[in-house]
Amino acid sequence: QVQLVESGGGLVQPGGSLRLTCAASGNIFSIGAMNWYRQASGKQRELVAAIALGGSTNYADSVKGRFTISRDNPKNTVYLQMNSLKPEDTAVYYCNADYVMTYNSSSYYRYLEVWGQGTLVTVSS
Repeated sequence: QVQLVESGGGLVQPGGSLRLTCAASGNIFSIGAMNWYRQASGKQRELVAAIALGGSTNYADSVKGRFTISRDNPKNTVYLQMNSLKPEDTAVYYCNADYVMTYNSSSYYRYLEVWGQGTLVTVSS
């Protein structure tokens, strides 16, 4: 079994910063691309930022220059540093992994499209 657990959401004033963390738990062998999505109330879920296993990154146009995604492979963790937050950044933020490979004493297992439970970010004065 594998889980992605997000943390770091909360209430912040416009112009403020937050750092989201997503940690994978389990006997992790490797994790593919790790992504942050968000879903605002009444809107579709959208990709915010992505980071490949090798470290290359992509961002939605709406967050370029303000958000930074990074990962710590030995810790099986991905981060999203969010600066200059705007009210329109308010959403539930979800961590996603394209795949997670785990292992036990006899086998390897690959889980596709693993999602966290989400963490709420509210940007308001």
